[in-house]
Amino acid sequence: MKKYLFLLLISLLVVSCSKVKVEGNIKGGSPLERLEFIEASGVATLPLVNLGVDEKGNFKGEFNAPKNGMYAMTYAGKMNFIYLKKGQTLKVYGDAATFPEIYKIEGDAKKNNDFITETQKYLQSYSSKLNMQLLQKKESDFLVDIKKIYADLEKNLDTTADKIGPDSDVVKLKKDELTTNILTFLAQYESTHGQAIGDPSYKVSKTFSDYENSLTKNNDRMVEELPVYRNYLLNKLGQNFQNFAVKQKDKDSASMSTIFARFLATEKDMSQKTKDYLLAFVIAKFDLNPYTSDVEKVKKVSEEYIKDSEVKKDLNSAINAVFGLKIGDEIPKVSLVKLDGKTGYIEADGKPTLVMTYASWNPYIAQSTIPVLKEVVNFYKSKVNFAFVNVDDTKDQFTKTANAMLKGIPGSNLYAEGGLASEYAKKFFIYGFKIPGFFLVDKNGKVASQTFYNLGDAKFVEEMNKISGLQAPTVNPQAQLQNQLLQQNHNADSAKTK
Repeated sequence: MKKYLFLLLISLLVVSCSKVKVEGNIKGGSPLERLEFIEASGVATLPLVNLGVDEKGNFKGEFNAPKNGMYAMTYAGKMNFIYLKKGQTLKVYGDAATFPEIYKIEGDAKKNNDFITETQKYLQSYSSKLNMQLLQKKESDFLVDIKKIYADLEKNLDTTADKIGPDSDVVKLKKDELTTNILTFLAQYESTHGQAIGDPSYKVSKTFSDYENSLTKNNDRMVEELPVYRNYLLNKLGQNFQNFAVKQKDKDSASMSTIFARFLATEKDMSQKTKDYLLAFVIAKFDLNPYTSDVEKVKKVSEEYIKDSEVKKDLNSAINAVFGLKIGDEIPKVSLVKLDGKTGYIEADGKPTLVMTYASWNPYIAQSTIPVLKEVVNFYKSKVNFAFVNVDDTKDQFTKTANAMLKGIPGSNLYAEGGLASEYAKKFFIYGFKIPGFFLVDKNGKVASQTFYNLGDAKFVEEMNKISGLQAPTVNPQAQLQNQLLQQNHNADSAKTK
């Protein structure tokens, strides 16, 4: 018994130590904007926390950090990067006009991020040396120059590290980033030098290739930590992959990731870890589209070809986030709160249900969604139930929002306690960039559609007609265009915050 208790305590300690606590102030910040932290080196790159800012610009929260490394910090459509370690406490300050592009940091993460900021300034001031004139130099002179640039930048990293005192892992990460930048410039020289000098037959020498290969000795570490390194490798493989792809008999029907997985199988000198990260990158980039991709085929490629359990887990998180609950599965039974404070659920009572997830801090709901929602409800209410699930930070805010925004619209008003950290958000794969979102539940309580983000979407209307047995009137083309433009603006802003 003592042994099991000890193991339990150890597991609890591990979970607690992975927490990052964050608080701060954004001067002039708006409650309509949200602050998100996103793990930047993984495959899924999904928000780990979504924090509200009060009327004074204050925010506070915590989240589980998957690992020590770079995280994206987003606010009001802008993004910057910050290095975080498990168990850290940090305070972040800025001005709404420039945050997070410019910010001040205090707490455990200060030294590491001061180091990153200083080295980045030097790199930007030095970047003018990496120019088109350098790409036109003969190969031997180019190599001399690029090696000197590399040595100068690496020396600056060491000097700055001695002055500020960051963790060794952060210094190593910045050196890997530097190496990747040099490798990318080498690849650019190789692909463009022949054109620049008017010699299309130009090929780099063995000396050039040997130098390039010497910079990839930490390949597995860099492919795991740096998305920019994955990009470099994909660009290097680009032409060979294209030559392989055009020879595939099913090139017009097979997915991009399926063909790329076959191609990687021919790369005998490449490690499995590198293959896993590159394939996950391609799946995320080309096949995570709920409107055009078959989720089962995407999952099959992941299961068949990706061996690393962490990469597979990360990719599955992205698949779930994009595609949502599987059509045909029973919806999770999650306790929600009704306006009167009593417990409520999303339930089927012999009629299908349209579920809308929303929050007051999304500015597009009132101006573009609610007017169309009223029309949808009025037309389908005889055959379809409606449930409006709020994911605001507090029940008080839910009450105000539901009473103001949804007053007079037939349906169940429900609150997911905890907002985007609630059980509802976790089990239904709800993120800030998916709000407002709509999905259908059939009369037996099973998922009946993908998640939609535009009530004017022809596919949404088709699904509503099918599940209700009604036939909606044709939408006025001009009104439909206006709704699509509003939704495009919403999607563009959401994409910036991802």
